[in-house]
Amino acid sequence: MKKTLRLGLIGSGFMGKTHVFGFAAAARVFDLPYEVEPAAIADVTLAQAEAARAALGFRRATDDWRSLVADPEIDVVDITAPNALHKEMALAAIAAGKHVYCEKPLAPLARDAREMAEAAERAGVRTQVGFNYLCNPMLNLAREMIAGGELGEIRFYRGLHAEDYMADAAAPFTFRHDPAGGGALADLGSHALATAEFLLGPIERVMGDCVTMIASRPDGRGGMRSVETDDVGRAFLRFENGAIGSVEGNWIATGRKMQHDFEVHGTRGALAFSQERFNELHFYSTDDRRGRQGFRRIEAGPDHVPYGRFCVAPGHQLGFNDLKAIEVAGYLEAIAGLRPEPFNFRAGLRIQTLVETIHASARAGTWRAVDGG
Repeated sequence: MKKTLRLGLIGSGFMGKTHVFGFAAAARVFDLPYEVEPAAIADVTLAQAEAARAALGFRRATDDWRSLVADPEIDVVDITAPNALHKEMALAAIAAGKHVYCEKPLAPLARDAREMAEAAERAGVRTQVGFNYLCNPMLNLAREMIAGGELGEIRFYRGLHAEDYMADAAAPFTFRHDPAGGGALADLGSHALATAEFLLGPIERVMGDCVTMIASRPDGRGGMRSVETDDVGRAFLRFENGAIGSVEGNWIATGRKMQHDFEVHGTRGALAFSQERFNELHFYSTDDRRGRQGFRRIEAGPDHVPYGRFCVAPGHQLGFNDLKAIEVAGYLEAIAGLRPEPFNFRAGLRIQTLVETIHASARAGTWRAVDGG
């Protein structure tokens, strides 16, 4: 009989619902090492928490996240609250001996992320940061092809995450514009950076360029508030393996909803991918004879683990929430000691370190080495 893990969720917004879906779907798609019981949910007001409890199937609701964290019945604390609250909540959960699943970014500042990672390591709890795009079977395939030499020596990488949810200058100032940890590079470019290192390994040097295009936004009280964070954050990259590249995070890209794309170019071939069609990977091979060369589509199917867990036929396609279910399954296996943590707090610290190094480079106008810590 499987042991039951009791889940405590902090935050019932979009990402909170997505996490709950991930746990529910993972239980039906994968042979998990645990049964997960949605035990308690916390939100800003008791009314919000009660509404979420009824909608999402939790046993109890509270407007006091500290009582949720202190509850001895809770085994895993899942944090989907605003970014600035992650550190306090996670450290309290770690101190209470809970495993912690936290949405990205892990913390607004690298020094805070380091404190969280070190606390988790000292306590011996398992952690996960929500970078579920990396759970796509097509990204795993791309990494296998790169590592297997199918592209030859890798020369160049290009990564981009562009959306348009901040393109309207009349959109209000939000927590994403907070000078501590905010901006398009932190919010979207972090995904591009995580994907770059997932595929090619460590980035050792960066040259940043971060630009604020909308200088002020409505403050919600009839006035305007100055914006200091970047609307577009870019960087040139040098990888430890000798490849060069670039990434961009852009939240004013009018018309783009989910352009989390990359290209990898090597001496024998190339790969191209778009999150807007994320069940496809496009492969170019110089081994094809002249007159027949071109990018060909590889379509996701049961041969690309764990696609077959969701559907027995190719071409039927996975969705965003399916990636969250894959992420949850990997995390539960890590809690059970069956595998390493897929993307733990130490990995979340790495991404925040990259973001801050790019920001520092942009301010200084010079290349910067990336701290390996």
